[in-house]
Amino acid sequence: MWGYWGQLPPPNIIEISAEAERLGYDSVWTAEAWGSDALTPLGLIAGHTSKIKLGTSVVQIAARTPTATAMAAITLDHLSNGRFQLGLGVSGPQVVEGWYGQPSVRPLARTREYVEIIRRVLARERALNFDGEFYQHPYTGPGSVGLGKPLKAITHPLRRNIKIFLGAEGPKNVAQTAEIADGWLPLYYSPYHQDVYAASLTSAKAGFEVVAGVQMNICDKVEDGLVPVKMMLGFYIGGMGAKGQNYHTKLMSRFGFEQEALAIQKAFFEGRRDEAVALVPDQFADSISLVGPPERIRERLQVWKDSPVTTLLVYSPGSTRKLAEVAELVLG
Repeated sequence: MWGYWGQLPPPNIIEISAEAERLGYDSVWTAEAWGSDALTPLGLIAGHTSKIKLGTSVVQIAARTPTATAMAAITLDHLSNGRFQLGLGVSGPQVVEGWYGQPSVRPLARTREYVEIIRRVLARERALNFDGEFYQHPYTGPGSVGLGKPLKAITHPLRRNIKIFLGAEGPKNVAQTAEIADGWLPLYYSPYHQDVYAASLTSAKAGFEVVAGVQMNICDKVEDGLVPVKMMLGFYIGGMGAKGQNYHTKLMSRFGFEQEALAIQKAFFEGRRDEAVALVPDQFADSISLVGPPERIRERLQVWKDSPVTTLLVYSPGSTRKLAEVAELVLG
């Protein structure tokens, strides 16, 4: 999982992606926040690989119309010879309204329409006619000149069943994901707290995939391996949202750490970011990651294998050496 870029592009994105393919990794994924986009890097990676699947985790729904996203999916699937997987997510109000200048109301209904339109474009059975609450094809609302016409994609999709994954955290969002998507991309998942999501996944069809992001840090001391995990959690739980409207804070609360989650958010908002990170309980950080000596990780991998998770989405290890170490632990 490459994630979104920081100040500059990762210098070894091609080297590590190609090595991941050689080592037998199933897929490589990209992301976007409010800097680099998720789609462009996959075109580059596609040109330097031949077998590894290519996914977005995630493309932000507010960034593009559903037809534009469908066009990108068709294009990348052709360029990669059928290796593309489309991961979508709504993001939070701060990004949706602050960065994309779009309304953030009713994200579940908006997501349902978005997925339906993409599926219709990919199916290419007929010209696109869609009259939804959020999307209309042709558009006839305010400002329309009345000349729109139903259209069908000029380019025939290489595959008409490109898999669609959804990033989701809230119970209703996860339940809708199980209903309308081919897979789920939880930001953080704990096989030790499967009850948190069990009810939401009951409608998942056969073959539904759960691609769970996990930090895997091979080290002598567990507490050392938890440091980057706690830094990530402190940022998301503390800063990725507003008071009372942060999906990550609410999720941590459902894991049984409500007071800790609120304390992390309070410290982060007050500018005490180091303290916010320190407040992340080791128990929580350890339950969503794989850290410590190799033998400990091997033992804890069994818990993940016994969970609904079908794929471990390992955050970029940074070097080909660590990439190989992770492959040896997980793939044998």
